[in-house]
Amino acid sequence: MIHPSLDAFRSHHASAPLGKGPFAVVIAEDPVELSSTLNHLIHLGFKRLFLLAPEGVDLPVDVDDPESIDLIRHPTRQAGSAQDAVNALIALAPGEWIHYCYNAEYFFFPFCEQRRVGEAIAFVTEERRNTVLTYVVDLYAQDLTLYPDAVNLDTAHLDSSGYYAETRRDQDDTVLERQLNFYGGLRWRFEEHVPIPKRRIDRVGLFQATEGLKLLDDHTLSDPEMNTYTCEWHHSLSGAICSFRVAKALRSNPGSRHDVDTFNWHKSTRFYWSSRQLMELGLMEPGQWF
Repeated sequence: MIHPSLDAFRSHHASAPLGKGPFAVVIAEDPVELSSTLNHLIHLGFKRLFLLAPEGVDLPVDVDDPESIDLIRHPTRQAGSAQDAVNALIALAPGEWIHYCYNAEYFFFPFCEQRRVGEAIAFVTEERRNTVLTYVVDLYAQDLTLYPDAVNLDTAHLDSSGYYAETRRDQDDTVLERQLNFYGGLRWRFEEHVPIPKRRIDRVGLFQATEGLKLLDDHTLSDPEMNTYTCEWHHSLSGAICSFRVAKALRSNPGSRHDVDTFNWHKSTRFYWSSRQLMELGLMEPGQWF
């Protein structure tokens, strides 16, 4: 189904229930790897996808299940567009689980090659959690001469080290319990080209919608407990969002593209599109799920 605007989507589904999730929201800033992003989410087991896209970016013809995708016209490059889209879905789908990402981003959770996202959600729910913290892991093409936009799935690389965390504090400088700010990847290595508010790599990438919940502009949620990286009694399952978005931006923005002729460094490693590799690198945590 095509909705001419986010307001039209809200109005339509105010009287037409969305059905059962889990749901995924894809914010398409351009058509780059849009098809592979949508197909990845379909294969993970999301029941319905909501594609936010500006005029000129259409639903790819080679998606595996086009009937499961709603296209919503939206100016996705405007500030706050992701928050507007996710918050609209939260209001329409209380109790359902939601994942959101951009095009050329790929959600991974432990053992996702053999297990569906519904199984991960069932486990997290049993753990009395309603959120899965994710870390955005930057991907980049090995050879920028061959792939000047830095996007190529077959030669994708990532940083194998250089990730760190610091204590998160509120406006009164009080330490927030079980919350950390995480950094690393291209945002760390090329930080001179990345504004300070955009340097964090943590994102609440999968969560259960609740009444009154809001996604904030720093990719945290309005409920502080849902921003925690673990529960009080043991380590919690976490995920990763493997993303070409930063590499693509660094290669396209006028202020950085002439300063970046390669993303490779001595800690670059080939990405094998494997949840096991991400766990072995410490980029996501299975918790008590085996």
